[in-house]
Amino acid sequence: MPELVRLYIRHVAIGFALAAAFTAMLLWLDVAGLWHLVTHTAEGPLAVLLLVAFNGIVFSGVQFGIAVMRMAEPPPAGGKRRRIGAVPVPVPVPVPVRIAARRPR
Repeated sequence: MPELVRLYIRHVAIGFALAAAFTAMLLWLDVAGLWHLVTHTAEGPLAVLLLVAFNGIVFSGVQFGIAVMRMAEPPPAGGKRRRIGAVPVPVPVPVPVRIAARRPR
């Protein structure tokens, strides 16, 4: 199996494990009454399954994205740092505006 596919599968599994832990924490801490809602309705297990699945998709995508971005070569060390000169600050200037007199009604 290619290295990139192994990397993808590994980080998707990590993302889904994080999603399961995140969902468990949501239920355990009873955020917004979620534990009560899940345990007192017939569709509760389906809701938990969907919550884990959708969070898993998001977390695994982020996990894989971070892994891919960390594969880049580090920037070269050393070199001279250039100083940035003073940035000119714009000064506000009042602009005269003519206003026509209103006609009485």
